[in-house]
Amino acid sequence: MAKLAVAIVGKPNVGKSTFFNYIVGQRISIVEDKPGITRDRVYAEANWRGIDFTLIDTAGIEPESDDIIISQMREQANIAINIADVIVFLTDIKQGVTAIDEEIALMLKKSKKPIVLVCNKADNFGDTPNEIYEFYNLGIGTPYPVSSVNALGIGDVLDAIYENFPKNNTQDDDGEIIKVAVIGKPNVGKSSLINKIMGENRVIVSNIAGTTRDAIDSEFENEFGKYIFIDTAGIRRKSKVTENIEKFSVMRTNLAIERSDVCLVLIDAVEGLSEQDTKIIGEAHEAGKGLIIAVNKWDEIEKETGTLEKFEKELKNKLGFASYAPIMFISAKTGQRVNKLFEMINKVASQNAIRISTSVLNDVINQAIAVVQPPTDKGRRLKLYYGTQATTKPPTFVIFVNNKELFHFSYQRYIINCLRNNFGLEGTPVRLIIREKGEKEE
Repeated sequence: MAKLAVAIVGKPNVGKSTFFNYIVGQRISIVEDKPGITRDRVYAEANWRGIDFTLIDTAGIEPESDDIIISQMREQANIAINIADVIVFLTDIKQGVTAIDEEIALMLKKSKKPIVLVCNKADNFGDTPNEIYEFYNLGIGTPYPVSSVNALGIGDVLDAIYENFPKNNTQDDDGEIIKVAVIGKPNVGKSSLINKIMGENRVIVSNIAGTTRDAIDSEFENEFGKYIFIDTAGIRRKSKVTENIEKFSVMRTNLAIERSDVCLVLIDAVEGLSEQDTKIIGEAHEAGKGLIIAVNKWDEIEKETGTLEKFEKELKNKLGFASYAPIMFISAKTGQRVNKLFEMINKVASQNAIRISTSVLNDVINQAIAVVQPPTDKGRRLKLYYGTQATTKPPTFVIFVNNKELFHFSYQRYIINCLRNNFGLEGTPVRLIIREKGEKEE
């Protein structure tokens, strides 16, 4: 059975993200004292009393509005409610029951889902606050007073969530899931691509740059395997990142890169490769992640014979440090070649996690030495004694030599190219650790 899901809903600025962050034990949702900061559904894994579940932070539910962003925020909250096993309805005890709370309560009752009513900002904890009794009028059960900021009363809420989980739930092993961070500049089509893959309006899509502020996880399974696609805020130039929320979003993107297996970098085919694109690709490269470059909006390019090949060659030339990354030409809008991404994601994830035996590795190194002799300096020649693989993700090899200073960058690059020629290693960085004989191997 799929992992249990708990959705946190409520009107804007009642402390949903603070509540969410405390339960999952880290600052995942953006928290700032402004309404409407969380726009999409934000997912994180949590555990209580031995039960794993997915906690979903949602955008604040507003009354009916013609505003495109607010209406989509409301739709996202509705989707979270539909997929949740238990709903946490968060209110503000200081504000009392408002008209919006009553509207939300009515909507939640129609969902027929178990509801845990929580009254946040009960900061002076002790005796039951008198303000709590007003919330019984919502007709959805016993209200739990909590203070998310001071971490008071959270355990009682988690117990109530636990008691409302389906009793016949059995949790299966998720198996091998590939985490894919979809990254790139603002407005290159990241959310549109994930929506095309998911077949639903999974994340807010508009032509307003910077719409996605949090990193959003979407689980997906098809004939190619199981995936988690992480949609991220577009990364702007640092000089343009002035608003605090934008800075948080860049941090979320960097964290998404760190916890991914494969980074899918989207480039705008119309604009071409920019300096900022190169920096983003560099972030994924430095993090040692599997890397795929997807040129989006390819349907908008006027084509003639050799257009694709020319574009690809220019990209490879400009991205010498990441020339190992496969380049794919797609259209998130039309779905062109989107389905082909899965096979490449699987291949790159596999290459990033490849393990090579010591004997086979040294056979390749010895062949490389025989073809191109190691360099000399002032009569001393570099000697490569042997190599061994230290770790994966990315493939990292320790090579023992007589003198590290003789192992110049150009010869290191030659050895890496020989490893790629023999083992593939497509879409993954390769790292060498050079040690002199006698140094301890870590």
